[in-house]
Amino acid sequence: MTGFPTTAAYVVIGGGVIGTSIAYHLVRSGARDVLLLEKSRLTEGATWHAAGLVGQFRSQENLMSLMNDSVTLFDSLHQDTGQDPGWSKVGSLRIASSADRWNELMKSHSSARAIGFDMQMLTPSEAGDIYPLMKVDDLVGAAFIAGDGHIDPNGLTQAYAKGIRKYGGRIIEGVMVRDLLRDGARITQVVTDHGTIKVGNVINAGGLWARQVGWMAGVEIPAGVVEHQYMVTEKTAEIPPDLPAFRDPDGGFYAKPEPGALAIGGWERTTRKVSPVDGFAWHHERHLFDADMDRLTEFLEPAMARLPILEGLGIRSIINGPIPISPDGEPIMGPVPGLDNFFAACAFTSGIAASGGVGKAAANWILQGDPGLDLWAFDIRRFGPLQAGQKFLHDRAVESYAQYYAIHWPGEEMTSARGVRRSPLYQTLKDQGAVFGAKFGWERANWFAHGDIAQTDVFGWDRPGQAATVGREHKAARDGVVMIDMTSFTKLEISGDDACRFLQYLAVANIDKPIGGATYTQLCNARGGIEADVTIIRRAAGCFWLITGSALGVRDRDWIARNLVEFADDKAVDIQLRDITSGFGVINLAGPLARKVLEQLTDTDVSHDSFAFMSAQDIRIGHAPALAYRVTYIGELGWELYIPTEYMAYVYELLQVAGREFGITNVGYRAVDSLRLEKGFVAWGSDITPDYTPLEAGLGFLIDWNKGDFSGRRALARMRETGVTRRLSCLVLDDPLPVYGGEAIYVKGQPRARTSSGNFGYTIGKNLVLGYLPADMDDQSVFEVEAFGQRSYAARIKGAAYDPKRAKILC
Repeated sequence: MTGFPTTAAYVVIGGGVIGTSIAYHLVRSGARDVLLLEKSRLTEGATWHAAGLVGQFRSQENLMSLMNDSVTLFDSLHQDTGQDPGWSKVGSLRIASSADRWNELMKSHSSARAIGFDMQMLTPSEAGDIYPLMKVDDLVGAAFIAGDGHIDPNGLTQAYAKGIRKYGGRIIEGVMVRDLLRDGARITQVVTDHGTIKVGNVINAGGLWARQVGWMAGVEIPAGVVEHQYMVTEKTAEIPPDLPAFRDPDGGFYAKPEPGALAIGGWERTTRKVSPVDGFAWHHERHLFDADMDRLTEFLEPAMARLPILEGLGIRSIINGPIPISPDGEPIMGPVPGLDNFFAACAFTSGIAASGGVGKAAANWILQGDPGLDLWAFDIRRFGPLQAGQKFLHDRAVESYAQYYAIHWPGEEMTSARGVRRSPLYQTLKDQGAVFGAKFGWERANWFAHGDIAQTDVFGWDRPGQAATVGREHKAARDGVVMIDMTSFTKLEISGDDACRFLQYLAVANIDKPIGGATYTQLCNARGGIEADVTIIRRAAGCFWLITGSALGVRDRDWIARNLVEFADDKAVDIQLRDITSGFGVINLAGPLARKVLEQLTDTDVSHDSFAFMSAQDIRIGHAPALAYRVTYIGELGWELYIPTEYMAYVYELLQVAGREFGITNVGYRAVDSLRLEKGFVAWGSDITPDYTPLEAGLGFLIDWNKGDFSGRRALARMRETGVTRRLSCLVLDDPLPVYGGEAIYVKGQPRARTSSGNFGYTIGKNLVLGYLPADMDDQSVFEVEAFGQRSYAARIKGAAYDPKRAKILC
């Protein structure tokens, strides 16, 4: 090929709708020397056979913002590029034919109103007026989003391609990438069948082949492939023009209007995984599988019952094609851990609808090091090696596919690939009534059955049965002594002569404490946003333990490693980073009677004067060594006991025997959430994220302004000077509305904010929510919170709802 490039600043691998959108946004943002490589022709892979539905609503605010960015782009793309993307903004209708589905829609409606998103709730009659083909006699209601619609996947991709060329980028089709050569943590060369390219950055938008592209770089991308099927009816004049897109999740199907016809597809309860060990066949660019009539019937029969016109229409074509999917069904985006210049954007089951927003966020992430909004739900770092394994990946992918249209009950857990990572206490706790959930592969006790209560989850919008289980555990923690198995905590050891200096730069708080000192702190980005919420314990002069959440180990370790490169600045530093998670179990011994239990089993003085809050000591519990760290996340006296794995069962047995006279009780994570909300303690991923700063979250007291420079200092100093525009607050509801986070907060009848988390506080006997309220409302004390279509007055409280003076902790 004449003129094949030998260098490029940015190489995008994959010419589907995601790859072309990222390249388009890169060049539109001013990036130069952008090259997109496609092994066949543009769209060939999963894009060409996509249905093209565009739906904006998602369960999280930032994900909805991403989809809204897509629609905003689709509105203007023709004008910018001169290529018609085939955008039809006809709206979308989602119906509910059961009370539970209607409640799910009402929950979504509250979240939408909280951020000003236009989502109309309709009666069955109103829905029938919008979609006259539908039978409505059994409907409860429907939701209509006017800004939704459908778009031509090929037209959209070609519009992106035309924009790439307009802004100076280059596309080369028919080029097969063979290898990605590395020099340490950088990809330096892209080897193709047309030549080798020296490269600055590589973007993996390989779609169906993204996993194999990852293998070329020596990394695992947990992107699998499954079959997805839809059919197109014969044409008829009875199908009116400009019908909205249609979704019937109770029936498990969707309907996209075609000229004089309908495309009917679904998310069946079972699909086929396409999982050869060596990856999806490279030459299957336009591959379709044979039609599966059993799977088709699963959604076609409900569709015929809902849309009677289908009974008289034949099937013109059936498309059963491969689609990419991740273990949890959400896309994969972000810098790939272990590499400095490799970015992933793959596993999009709804890539057409997301492409515009994804391209914008990815370009920001690649060029600025920050997507511009928290995208944790899409972040590749939510997965680790376990999730990338062949069997785990595809077992979970099939289940995620099947759950696409299911009602997503609060607290519902995946059932596939379970029992994989177990604490040494797993069987003991199971025998004592534990009902487990899973976090990053770990089995963790959510709650405990007792008496005649069945050892199984019961789901509902009003937390059915939890007063007798979670409420019992909550009360035990407040009044007595409890044990919580927290073995799944991620534990990182950071050591070396420069470890203290590095951590002082990384954290906002002062971590330079005496040996045994501990610090609760945030790790912030340049904007002051909270990238991690951690505890750091000083184990020796040059050795620290950093403790973070069960699912955050890959993310936080990657954040630390990338900042270490910046901190070193090409100079030699003595810092080692080691994951010690599997070496230590953790038992949280907590409650007002915790000291009475611990002092029976150790010779160490555990009195308040000798064992201060936020300090750690090496002790013996019976014959077993343990690091006892005095801390709390539930608002009571307590210790986290870090115990070598082989001693865990022994220590647990000693604690249970010693605590018997005090009524020692097992507690699960559902009670922990209720307990921490009563104290106003925050959770990363909901209450605090990279979108929020410590000053906004009420954590400014942790910042040490006297220790010198630290990551985010400049942005936080500016915010301290100018003042915050929003503030995390706690509201206590008057009425017993179930709250989970995402509810709209009203002031004088208008939605002004959104809750970040919510639960029932069994000690105060009321529902609680946290949420960021505008700072200009600091004098406002009465609000309303909306849940499931109902509103309750809610009072703002200063400090914590429980023990605001911390007397229970500092005793």
